[in-house]
Amino acid sequence: MRVVLLEHPRAVVPERCNDIANTPLASCLLTGYTAGVLQEAGHEVEIVEGYLDHLSYEEIGRRIGDAVPGLLGVHMVYQWQRDRLLFDFLEGLKASGAVPYIAVYGYYPTFAFDAVLRECTAVDAVVVGEPELTFAELAGRLARGGEIGGIPGLAVRDADGGIRCTRREPVKDLDRLPFPVRTPAMMRLPEVNLQGSRGCYGGCTFCYINPFYGQGSHWRGRSPENIAAEIDKILEKWGKRDFYFTDPNFFGPGERGQKRALRLASLLKDRGVRFGIEARVNDIRDETIGALVAAGLRSILIGLESGRDESLQRMNKRTTVAQNEAALRILRKHGIEPNVGFIMFEPDSTLEDVRANFEFLKRNRLLEKLEITANVLYHHQIVLKGTPAYRELDRSGRLRISDNPYEGTAVYENDGVACLAEVMRGLTNFLFTRLSGVWSGRVQPPPEAPEIFRRANAHLVECFETILSTLEAGGCLQEAERDAFVKRHELHLAGLLAGIPEG
Repeated sequence: MRVVLLEHPRAVVPERCNDIANTPLASCLLTGYTAGVLQEAGHEVEIVEGYLDHLSYEEIGRRIGDAVPGLLGVHMVYQWQRDRLLFDFLEGLKASGAVPYIAVYGYYPTFAFDAVLRECTAVDAVVVGEPELTFAELAGRLARGGEIGGIPGLAVRDADGGIRCTRREPVKDLDRLPFPVRTPAMMRLPEVNLQGSRGCYGGCTFCYINPFYGQGSHWRGRSPENIAAEIDKILEKWGKRDFYFTDPNFFGPGERGQKRALRLASLLKDRGVRFGIEARVNDIRDETIGALVAAGLRSILIGLESGRDESLQRMNKRTTVAQNEAALRILRKHGIEPNVGFIMFEPDSTLEDVRANFEFLKRNRLLEKLEITANVLYHHQIVLKGTPAYRELDRSGRLRISDNPYEGTAVYENDGVACLAEVMRGLTNFLFTRLSGVWSGRVQPPPEAPEIFRRANAHLVECFETILSTLEAGGCLQEAERDAFVKRHELHLAGLLAGIPEG
């Protein structure tokens, strides 16, 4: 069967420019892995990179029409709002007869399959969870002209107008999957994305990695030898030496995870590659980080999330502030300044929690670069369907759900925290919009930029301290006062940044 897999265009929503959690990074390889399994099963597969190649829906329609697929798969990504444009495109495509069957997959439809099937009649089925094996079984049955009912991992409408869905067991041995198919568009990215593992052994309330894979899922790792073999293949074919592991948790649990990382480091050490990873702080150990740095580790994202143990416990992070600070010390000892995940504002935060967070960031030198400060002084907890937080907040009546049930907005327990979160959202959104050209690399900053950014950074920190101190002293800011504060300091920041070109 001829199959087209589509990465659809994605829109920028200005007011969500600093929100990065619309889909996990690991989802970027869903299409490549699905294509690999389909090819292995004997199907002819074409990937249309609507997002990375900046294709219009008109051009995408032409390409799909030329391919004449028997099955169209769409990796559906949440874009902070209902994507009527995509739904209309699929409706038009189906009506034109260009494709007889459309199935969508990804994190968004996995948790919102009922809404997707109700709102877009062109979609015949939703692949829930890991797509590879379900998609291959679906393509096989369609190719044979068989019934598709009862395929594990597939949500479909039934004859009575209801929706049926059963989950498929996660792939147990990731080494048995073929390497993902990679397109020229993917290889234009600065780093080649790799997936060394799936799932996580943690259980954070804000995360839906494990719910995506299904009940009873856990961390599963590829063998170091299998990862090294894929890297060798990429080196040979593409000559790329910069990689990024998209794993939500690079390390497996405990000593087994450390030994696996050390084995991988030993395999990569002489290959001359550079790579980045993402990890939990309790897995940051001196010996392992040293070995990984010697093998080419150059960047790491660690999920600190908070500077207060009470907050970490509420998020079920299963880590402590002491472990956060130990991880920072180890990484800096080995010459790595980490990127950090940090949730300044969670629904149950108190002003004491926020103060502890602020002091933690200052104490650990995490408020010294504008691009980092603008993130950590703003980030609030995003609440997406499928996460434990979504279920709990919904159950307790504290979740505001708009016309799209995939995302909810938490009602803050503390009015002061809500006030500070709103002010910082306004100020940091201004910065991210104003500096998007420089921070995206589209615009070259002038020589004096470091000093300009230093002064803007100091002003942003001062704004946070001013509002927080006011609230701690029992003061409050009405809506008009908050708006005036944001406007006044946006103007001040604009003046400081006058020497930075826009773009």
